[in-house]
Amino acid sequence: MNRYFDLFVTFARVGVMTFGGGYAMIPILEREVVDKKGYATSEELMDYYAVGQCTPGVIAVNTATFIGQKLAGTPGGVVATLGVVFPSLVIISVIAGILTNFADLPVVQNAFAGVRVCVCVLVFNAVVKLWKGAVADKGALALFLLIFAASLFLDVTPVVYVVFAAVAGIILTKLGVRGK
Repeated sequence: MNRYFDLFVTFARVGVMTFGGGYAMIPILEREVVDKKGYATSEELMDYYAVGQCTPGVIAVNTATFIGQKLAGTPGGVVATLGVVFPSLVIISVIAGILTNFADLPVVQNAFAGVRVCVCVLVFNAVVKLWKGAVADKGALALFLLIFAASLFLDVTPVVYVVFAAVAGIILTKLGVRGK
């Protein structure tokens, strides 16, 4: 029972500190799940993010589900998912109740403008962390540049990019262009 409680509290802590969606959550998840608890490695966390990106649902919820399931089976996945969602549910319910009365106030609009800037910084930090772990050699850099360029010019679902990158990663490793 303690394991489930620990999973719930850990992911609730992540959920309560996450502003800006799944990508902004990467540094917080890494600190809580990798550094503090040792539930996963940085590489596993990136893998969960990659899979979570191309599966239905919110990436943060999917990642919590994957980690919880890894640690304590299906019940662990459910508990971790509930943990990461619970704070948002409570906070959004409270804000929605209050915001409808005060949304037109300049101070509220200015506060949200400041929060948007903060969220951009959190997302940028997450990208930098992912970059350091993922783009480790020339093959990965070439793959990154190719997918980045394609994403700028093509209107394709991210699933296509993820599948292409997975296949390319296998091929590049077999050819010795990427490290194992």
